[in-house]
Amino acid sequence: MKKIQMVDLKSQYEKIREDVNTGIQEVIDTTTFIKGGKVNDFQKNLEAYLGVKHVIPTGNGTDALQIALMALGLKPGEEVITPTFTFIATAEVVALLGLKPIVVDVEEDTFNISIESIKKAITPKTKAIVPVHLFGQCANMEAILEIAKEHNLFVVEDACQAIGAEYKFKNGSKKQAGCMGDIGCTSFFPSKNLGCYGDGGAIFTNDDDLAARMRAIANHGMVVQYHHDFVGVNSRLDSIQAAVLNAKLPHLNEYIAARQKASATYDKAFAGNKHIITPVHFASSTHVFHQYTLKLVGVDRNAVQAKLKEKNVPAMIYYPVPLHLQKAYQDPRYKAGDFPVAEKLSACVLSLPMHTELDDEQMNYITSAVLEAVK
Repeated sequence: MKKIQMVDLKSQYEKIREDVNTGIQEVIDTTTFIKGGKVNDFQKNLEAYLGVKHVIPTGNGTDALQIALMALGLKPGEEVITPTFTFIATAEVVALLGLKPIVVDVEEDTFNISIESIKKAITPKTKAIVPVHLFGQCANMEAILEIAKEHNLFVVEDACQAIGAEYKFKNGSKKQAGCMGDIGCTSFFPSKNLGCYGDGGAIFTNDDDLAARMRAIANHGMVVQYHHDFVGVNSRLDSIQAAVLNAKLPHLNEYIAARQKASATYDKAFAGNKHIITPVHFASSTHVFHQYTLKLVGVDRNAVQAKLKEKNVPAMIYYPVPLHLQKAYQDPRYKAGDFPVAEKLSACVLSLPMHTELDDEQMNYITSAVLEAVK
């Protein structure tokens, strides 16, 4: 049996080796390492895949979020609502820009931002909502967009874990994760469903003015060379990473299907076990399973993780401490117990290996090990 890994990038690479190597070699041969044709090609290809007007490639997903918020023209002290159960980058960029992160609780079943919590958190200083499409399925975007319209708020989607997920509105229309709000952001970190071999990210929008502003901000605020109209940053997707992503993008739906197949195998193996709650599928969104995250009941989560490690089955905790309890984000407004769902999830979630290359032998071994560990 092959070594079990949380993500198996080497086996995935072997299947696309020729395309990846050829693309990288073309970059080296042409020496167009920055802003080369590969970046332009990937931008256009991703726009076509997502059905979005503008894709702005960036250096990473965190930069994408920061540039998006910079483009909105928000003023220091204004408030941005985001979930407390997420990766730190979501609130990090809000704080870095002198804005005030307002964290709210999440839904216990989908792990995504709570609609009722958003409503309660809105004040006259609220200017934006940053929903996170956690672990691979969309938040309740129809409700979020309705709230945003009612209160004249921007919506910046954090789709760093959900590229390729599709949301279905009540009227039957469908849109891709990251393409519903004013701006969407994603990450191409190597472990993502569409990952490069280094750092990378992108911003999506259908707004021409926002797109122009974000392109400038990502390039030192330049509209015309050496003429700086905005305070900007230096955030670019390099051509080698674009070459890798161009090789992978045609396979993204195939990668998603492989992850969904693995998740179905997990679901079937754990069905009916009193100690395991498998991921809930939100009816309005497909799930692309960036992570396969269990909730454990009536067992010591850390002990289960340790037992799996003894059997060479990796398992990760995403996320052990919600944002409102992180030292860097301590706020007199928040204390332990204020966001009970997020705190409960942080104490019971466990993510299993999830990638495109899991085979039947590995899946049988993993599921047997988990069932033994929760006894």
